[in-house]
Amino acid sequence: MTGGALALVLAAAVLHAGWNALAKRGTDPLAFLALCSCVAAPVLVPLAAPMLWRDGLPARAVPFVLGTIALHVLYFYALGRAYSSGAYSVVYPIARGLGVALVPVGAYVLLDERLSPIGIAGIAFVVAGVLTLHQVGHRHAIATGATLGAATLWAVITGLSIASYSLLDKAGVARLHPVPYMLLMEAGCGLVLFPAALLTRPEAVRREWSKNWRTILAVGVMSAAGYTLVLLAFRLSKAGYVVAARELSIVLSALIGTVWMDEGRVGPRLAAATIVLAGVACVALAR
Repeated sequence: MTGGALALVLAAAVLHAGWNALAKRGTDPLAFLALCSCVAAPVLVPLAAPMLWRDGLPARAVPFVLGTIALHVLYFYALGRAYSSGAYSVVYPIARGLGVALVPVGAYVLLDERLSPIGIAGIAFVVAGVLTLHQVGHRHAIATGATLGAATLWAVITGLSIASYSLLDKAGVARLHPVPYMLLMEAGCGLVLFPAALLTRPEAVRREWSKNWRTILAVGVMSAAGYTLVLLAFRLSKAGYVVAARELSIVLSALIGTVWMDEGRVGPRLAAATIVLAGVACVALAR
């Protein structure tokens, strides 16, 4: 990866792990994420609106914008359901790890992206570390009597949506600058998620805003900033490398889940996180 792409992705990883941890703390994750989707778009308007005014919206970008809105709505819904029914340190590795495993395959088939041997090794390390983290979290959840069936299912759906929108967005930002692309995506998600939440859980929405409005504002800003950095990185590097390097967030999630949420011992998680770090280091050296 280029140094610029790596810096963008690592900053995005920190933001992503942070906002996911805050989202898990929400009283009603679905209502919480619906409200966050309404915060992200206004944050981007000052930067994106002048670009759209100057350059317009190319017709060839429209299908990608509509597609990413649909996939991100699915992502936020599945993520909210997963966090409603499972431990953060179980859900997060499954959701993120599936993207790492599937995106390089999809990018090879759909985008003709060919990875170097060290890049392939790095992705393999990341996937191995993610699987180990999941097993550690899974054992802790079982020991505490948690039920994992629904959480695992929704985490898998989340991971599939991540892989899908990552491939779509890699192609989409080649047709429209990442900042207006992100604004349109966030605006579309807000127009779908917020009315749906008001119709299906109005009391939860009002309660969530009253109790957690500061956190919702923070998560909306962190989410918008983090994925905008990823979209910028897609313009500089291969999709498989960007998605794999972004999984530094899994290392951070292991620490957050252990230290902040009391989801198990830190030793095994750090050992697994070291495997992920080795993979990110390989990806950083790949061309």
